[in-house]
Amino acid sequence: MTTDEQLASSDVEALRRLRWSCRRGMLELDLLLEAFLKHGFVKLDARGRETFERLLDYPDTTLLQLLMGQMQSSDRDVAHVVEFIRQTARHPS
Repeated sequence: MTTDEQLASSDVEALRRLRWSCRRGMLELDLLLEAFLKHGFVKLDARGRETFERLLDYPDTTLLQLLMGQMQSSDRDVAHVVEFIRQTARHPS
């Protein structure tokens, strides 16, 4: 089941905004973030979803370094969501 099918209809607009925020102009980020929205986002709890939204405020270079494992965040919530995104990219289900 995809994200669209699992979210309540009241969340559809929020999902559209997230999709727009995931369009970064950097192909690697676009692919990772859009795949995560499709396969992993609905598995996050409310705190994880808030953290994901905070991640989208990061500059592209910082976000890419985090997702590629070239940098680690000292924020435990961010580190957890980044690892979850990386796992989802390796094993989408």
